[in-house]
Amino acid sequence: MKKILVMMLAASMALGLAACGGKGEQGSQSSPSAEAEASGEAAQDESAGDDALYTVGVCQLVQHGSLDAATEGFEAALKEAFGDQVEVDVQNAQNDSNTCTTIINSFVSNDVDLIMANATASLQAAAAGTDTIPVLGTSVTEYGVALQLDHFDGTVGGNISGTSDLAPIDQLADMFKELLPDAKNIGLLYCSAEPNSQYQVDTMKEELEALGYSCEYYAFSDSNDLSSVTTGAAQECDAIYVPTDNTVASNAGIINNICLPAGVPVIASEESTCSQAAIATLCIDYYDLGYTTGQMAVRILKGEADISEMPIEYAPQTTKKYNPSICDELGIQIPEGYEPVEG
Repeated sequence: MKKILVMMLAASMALGLAACGGKGEQGSQSSPSAEAEASGEAAQDESAGDDALYTVGVCQLVQHGSLDAATEGFEAALKEAFGDQVEVDVQNAQNDSNTCTTIINSFVSNDVDLIMANATASLQAAAAGTDTIPVLGTSVTEYGVALQLDHFDGTVGGNISGTSDLAPIDQLADMFKELLPDAKNIGLLYCSAEPNSQYQVDTMKEELEALGYSCEYYAFSDSNDLSSVTTGAAQECDAIYVPTDNTVASNAGIINNICLPAGVPVIASEESTCSQAAIATLCIDYYDLGYTTGQMAVRILKGEADISEMPIEYAPQTTKKYNPSICDELGIQIPEGYEPVEG
């Protein structure tokens, strides 16, 4: 009996050890389903790298033809390079610099990959809002003036670069001689709140005075006093010059409604204003300017360029254009070499 009990106890112990050993081996091995799951996760992680999504924030100061075209060109260049891998968030500040700041801060909070600042106030807000996220400006006339840079040499440095919409002002001045040879007094109509406009009218004044004209500043602070200031300029001047100025462009109809009945011709620095209120302009293509800005963004996002070393780029060409309906009403003959504006 004792032998039987000993044999039964030994068998029981052997079975217990076998069970423990089996459980331990099973715990140290991966099941086929676990291996497949891990393999799938690894493949998913790898494909996620292939489908990386860039997020680009666009802060546009105000809606008008030139700025709209620049934004469209910028988006086209990004979509051409990245397709659906880039998301472009376009926000319009409705011509309010405080709203520009709010928009830029939201982009920074969302940690976008790049910011495009369309117009001077947008660029200034972006410069104040971040020194790490790449910022590209466009529709900005003079970066040294806009960002208050001393000894600006064409490269901003840091996290900012972009494109300029400055047309050659000396060639614009020559248009007064070419189209309005009998004019003597030129009014310089601009928004005093836009530093780039001040730069343009100061430069134009020098050019026109060198050609024998007398010039007078007519500055308005915002759209509320544009009508009264324009009326004064139309009463006192033979012709008027308006720079590339967002407030002017957004309210060009007001200028036309005053100057055209008064018989006072206007020469503008950009096409959007010319199409509504001026006899002629020396213009750039804002779509092309925005597209160039987009190409700069592509190089930055791909890691092919260091924004701190990228100089400001300019429109590749300018075109003389005229407004047929306004010229006809004022009896102004346009020489060869000018193209009609659209719209």
